[in-house]
Amino acid sequence: MVGSRLADLSSRLSGRQWRSLDELADTPEFQAWVEDEFPERASLLTLDRRKFFQVMGASLALAGLTGCRFLPQRRAVPFVQAVEDLVPGKPRYYATAVVLAGIGTGVLARSNDGRPTKLEGNPLHPGSLGATDAITQATLLDLYDPDRTRNVLRNGAISTWDAFLADVRATLASQRAARGAGVRILTGAITSPTLADQIQRLLDAYPEARWYQWEAVNRDNVRAGTEQAFGRPLNPVYSFDTANVVLTLDADPLDQMPGHVRYARDIMSGRVVRPDARSMNRLYAVESVLSNMGATADHRLPVRPREVGTIAVAIARRLGLDVPGVTISDAQSRWVDACVADLKANKGQCVVVVGDHQPPALHALAARMNEELGAVGSAVSYTEPLYPNWHDALGGLSELTDDMDADKVRLLIMLGVNPVYDAPADVPFGKALKKVGCAVHLGLRKNETSELSRWHVPEAHSLEAWGDCRAYDGTASVIQPIIRPLFGGKSAIELIASLAGRPRDGYQIVREHWRSALGTADFDRRWRRAIHDGLIEGTEFPTVSVRVQSPDRSLRGLSEAIAPGRSAGLEVAFAPDPTIWDGRFASNGWLQELPKPITRLTWDNAALIAPSTAQAASVADGDLVELQLRGRTVVAPAKVQPGQPKDLVTLHLGYGRSQAGAIGSLVGFSAGALRTRDAMWFTSGISLRRTGRRYTFAKTEHHHAIRDGKINGTQGRDIVRVMPFAEMEADEQDANHAASHEPAHGGEHPSLYPRDEHAYDGHRWGMSIDLSLCTGCNACVIACQAENNIPVVGKEQVLRGREMHWIRIDRYYEGDPDDPTVHHQPVLCMHCENAPCEPVCPVAATVHSHEGLNQMVYNRCVGTRYCSNNCPYKVRRFNFLNYANHHDVPIKQLLQNPNVTVRGRGVMEKCTFCVQRINAARIEAKKQGRPVRDGEVVTACQAACPPQAIVFGDIADPNSAVSRAKRESRDYSLLDDLNTRPRLTYLAKLTNKHPQLEKSA
Repeated sequence: MVGSRLADLSSRLSGRQWRSLDELADTPEFQAWVEDEFPERASLLTLDRRKFFQVMGASLALAGLTGCRFLPQRRAVPFVQAVEDLVPGKPRYYATAVVLAGIGTGVLARSNDGRPTKLEGNPLHPGSLGATDAITQATLLDLYDPDRTRNVLRNGAISTWDAFLADVRATLASQRAARGAGVRILTGAITSPTLADQIQRLLDAYPEARWYQWEAVNRDNVRAGTEQAFGRPLNPVYSFDTANVVLTLDADPLDQMPGHVRYARDIMSGRVVRPDARSMNRLYAVESVLSNMGATADHRLPVRPREVGTIAVAIARRLGLDVPGVTISDAQSRWVDACVADLKANKGQCVVVVGDHQPPALHALAARMNEELGAVGSAVSYTEPLYPNWHDALGGLSELTDDMDADKVRLLIMLGVNPVYDAPADVPFGKALKKVGCAVHLGLRKNETSELSRWHVPEAHSLEAWGDCRAYDGTASVIQPIIRPLFGGKSAIELIASLAGRPRDGYQIVREHWRSALGTADFDRRWRRAIHDGLIEGTEFPTVSVRVQSPDRSLRGLSEAIAPGRSAGLEVAFAPDPTIWDGRFASNGWLQELPKPITRLTWDNAALIAPSTAQAASVADGDLVELQLRGRTVVAPAKVQPGQPKDLVTLHLGYGRSQAGAIGSLVGFSAGALRTRDAMWFTSGISLRRTGRRYTFAKTEHHHAIRDGKINGTQGRDIVRVMPFAEMEADEQDANHAASHEPAHGGEHPSLYPRDEHAYDGHRWGMSIDLSLCTGCNACVIACQAENNIPVVGKEQVLRGREMHWIRIDRYYEGDPDDPTVHHQPVLCMHCENAPCEPVCPVAATVHSHEGLNQMVYNRCVGTRYCSNNCPYKVRRFNFLNYANHHDVPIKQLLQNPNVTVRGRGVMEKCTFCVQRINAARIEAKKQGRPVRDGEVVTACQAACPPQAIVFGDIADPNSAVSRAKRESRDYSLLDDLNTRPRLTYLAKLTNKHPQLEKSA
């Protein structure tokens, strides 16, 4: 399509918002998705039964095509003795933390009758402030993964913990004379003070032993860049809430940087426009991969990765720094001039941020620019490193591999890592590992590395074990277990203590470490407070006062970071996957089925190329292409991605796993097969060749599509309303309603529905979503899935449009396909006053509640699907199969929220506005003899949202937050012309473009 029709699309772009190039071209495929909500209704006959059972059995352990919705009878066995302080049916909350690549995010774990069922953000934790991200929410599913290892394994056969200890201790004893010269420890990036102390004690006993840290998505360049700038490695900490102007250079602080949940709150707080807050920050993004930050930015400049350095140097030179001159295009020069003017006008209230994968010289240059702009001490500060033993991760892994290959390693202890899979392609870790006499692997489940290790020890999940970690700013948290280890796993802390001959319970180890660190004075009180609050008071790292070194040192290597003109041929960029990261979440069904924020792919990765590049190469979506780089070859499906820089192929890591359980094995292709030590993040010289074969993506960008009504430039519906901030300031009322199709009769549409059909004498629940604040991060989608027992259905069902998420985030493009503006819009049940679904149900399974909720009565539903066909918002989900039948694998039943009905085959479901939370708040208020307070009912999506884009409450209360939001002039209803009178409304998206760039655009 792209190769032949891209030139014809320009006539369709004027004022048009579109979800895909197929929609823009109005292809038959897209028309089928719009016109028929169930375009694959007959496809059940071609269902791959084996794949269905794999997904249902492993990810959600479903029983299959039973056809019967009745649950089997089971006995309920009471406690012989009542558990102290446990009230049956009443959840308890425990403060703990979830760790990704060493960085902890504070959470409150909800426990229902002793089993964790939901993770909420910890409002006291600086890295959370009460919010979470999608990956943090989904770690709960890993706890109940049936593919987790259940036994200690020796060479793949079941063994015992005692046998493991005897073997490894004997190997350690044999190394005592050599002072541990043959002992190596390999961990991921860790910030745990207790684990670091345990490892250091082992190293003290074996002084010649070595400890390495490896992450496929590492911060080597940040470490080297700060060392180049300041003479020692430091940890940059940003205060985006103080910045009026933010410039990111291939960085995504909204979704990928350490502390991104907090950073999303801080950045978007500058875009909250209320009657009492009339200011808005401005965001600039220079990037090589369209990210959530680029989609949110007011101005985005798509360039290839090596050109990021060129643009950075151009900006630095205009700021007055003594850097080499560079040549950029006229359009880039205008962009840079506007950005620099903003930075200079906001000295002391602006900041420059560089992505972790850009070379060290750019990090050093950014440090100089921030110092020049007065950002140091306000929008950015520096602390000591978060990671103990913070060294070159890539260099360390290469050194370890060489030692193994040279037969210098007798004992290798690997904690939670998978280097056989994620090491660079020219680091033969797997081959070298076979030469190690005693290789130990600790992990949640078997993987590529454990397959080549003598010993594999099941790891305790973070919700099963004691531990600790640090947040992005150094704040320490105690990780406490919510449930006993389901499979008898051991934590890394317990494993190291046992190998060192001091086996103890994790609680004792962690508590003794902090007693030593904090002192004995008043320790018991501080310890109890730390357990209760989820953080240890006063442990955040203090800022250090530093100055950038002389230019001859801080600018070393800058010339190599500048692109030497536009090279011929293609470049390749590697990036962590937005959902499964570096592959560690490949067996997590929630994350595999979660549509990626930009591409909307599920269950796959792809080779992303720009529309113009696709046209030149005659490549279309789904074409299998052969990618060759320095003698290495990968076959990958191509996806034509709007916003992708020209002549760049982007490959996401984490797929192509061979040992990732029933869910993650053999899904996608391994981008790491092309990744080498000298090209960890990007390089040139890749070639692309069509193979003539095709591949089918399970992408959701066409699913549940709503036509905007704009045909050949005519006026249509405003699906996502966008307005300039300056225009709102000038004339707020006119700007909001410029093209809103205002009803004609007294402010209301004429209607066949009876006026005031529903009478309310109590609460009237409603929601408002501010599109200016939504970053498309998907936290709300996974939070809703976890809260409401929403099943995973598998790739084949997604291909048929049968994904079950109650919230979808529609992503729209606007403008030039090579450089479009991006908008995100969460869409869920609108809970309409004039609900089209209600009158068409023949059995009254969907009804209006006395508080205005559009409710589903599951045991009445007979599956006619009339309600779904009549819903203009396409937010209802039908259980075509028995997706949520967990009866054959009891462990999966532990995951379910007991306050939400589990739906069976043939039943329709949808968003309920978390009615179970409404009821809980009502019961608590009634017990205390008071009304429900504003803000007391917090829906799952609202609680998870980092930028607080969602407001929920009682619209019958004129002083409630949701009522105030709905009185704003930006408030509008989706598909208002249908007169459904939805309870969910939106605040139009505001943009804050630089006048010079807005005029040129």
